[in-house]
Amino acid sequence: MATTEKEINQAPACTTVQLGNYLWNDPPDPNKWADCVHCGMCLESCPTYEITGQEQHSPRGRVHLIQSVAEGRLEVNEELINPVFECLDCRACTTACPADVNVGGLIEEARGQIRQAMPLTGWKSTVSKLFLEKLFPHPDRMNALGSLLKFYQKSGVQTVARKTGLINIMPDHLAEMEEIMPQVGKPVRKKYKNEKVIKAKGEKKAEVAMLTGCVMDMMFSDVNDATINVLTRNGNNVTIPKNQTCCGALHVHAGDRDMGRKLAKQNIEAFKNADTVIVNAAGCGSMMKEYYELFRNDTDSEWREKAKRFSRKVVDIAKYLHDTGYEKPKASIETTITYHDACHLAHGQGVRQEPRDLLLDIPGVEMVHMPNADRCCGSAGIYNITNPEMADAVLESKMQNVPEEVEMISMGNPGCMLQMALGVQRHGRNQKVVHTVQLLDWAYQKENGEVE
Repeated sequence: MATTEKEINQAPACTTVQLGNYLWNDPPDPNKWADCVHCGMCLESCPTYEITGQEQHSPRGRVHLIQSVAEGRLEVNEELINPVFECLDCRACTTACPADVNVGGLIEEARGQIRQAMPLTGWKSTVSKLFLEKLFPHPDRMNALGSLLKFYQKSGVQTVARKTGLINIMPDHLAEMEEIMPQVGKPVRKKYKNEKVIKAKGEKKAEVAMLTGCVMDMMFSDVNDATINVLTRNGNNVTIPKNQTCCGALHVHAGDRDMGRKLAKQNIEAFKNADTVIVNAAGCGSMMKEYYELFRNDTDSEWREKAKRFSRKVVDIAKYLHDTGYEKPKASIETTITYHDACHLAHGQGVRQEPRDLLLDIPGVEMVHMPNADRCCGSAGIYNITNPEMADAVLESKMQNVPEEVEMISMGNPGCMLQMALGVQRHGRNQKVVHTVQLLDWAYQKENGEVE
């Protein structure tokens, strides 16, 4: 179920610290499972249940386990870890549920309890802290990593590593990911660091602020460039707040809700002067539209209200263009394309038709329907790294539905772009994976004679 204005307004303020056998602050919200009658309408929507056929890996099974701990019938222990952490948090079950049970929210809250009860240890703890605490929240460090990757790609080291087989010392799934890694460009935060406002081309119609993201700006700076180009082409002044940081989605998905709150506070403050916050990554947008959930148990009501106000500002780039109006391109791009619904765009934000309309407004674009277009691809943040076997099975199921005859696959999330590129590679297809806004930008550039 997409985040709605009603949900934001009615988000409860709860100060419960302990609930049944959840002994730590910020336990799962009983209101989220109250309407679940275990009817099973969610079963067919769940990728992990489709693959395993096991009840504990179904949405209603997970809800039952989470509720059982709250009612004192189960403990927070090893038996809870696998069902809770093998969930993709794709939100498809909530879309399918007649009662709109927020399973994804319960999963994230349960993960927070598990990580407080059983913190990661050893190398897993080291790797988690390195990326989630020391790297992703720090733009300068992400820029430095991007520069290293760019050197790796441009200097010939990548070619040597591949030809000599050195790349094979990595785990198989990481070696595969290296093969489909996009060319690293210049982050827009670096590119526009001296500009307070990126001016609209022509008449100014609106002022917007843009989330650049952490991974997005490092690995998909071309998507950020395209987003800025399209926004300014359509009369928007664009600001890039300097103090913005990682959205916190990966932290919350991993069970680190304290770090999620810390990052949420920083972004809320960074964007406090903006009326509209544009996001081009579905996972980031969904997380930011749910910031108020992170402060449900916060004793400081001021932050709950700030988070609610902030959540109303956040809008996906495709929806923003669709709702505010945009110039339909005149140049033709002759291509066949299919559209993949990123889970946190379709199920998390309710944005489905808007990106398709943008694509269909480009002359020459022929849209081919993808069956089960809103089925998860298996990326799910970093799920394809932490749960590679299940992610591979989900991806294989997804690729069975991707039309072979199309030249391009469009979507609105960087994680999906990497995962779908991996699927294309495995199936030996010659299909280009693109962000929706990129195609619109290419059409504008072609119209201006900037590209062939």
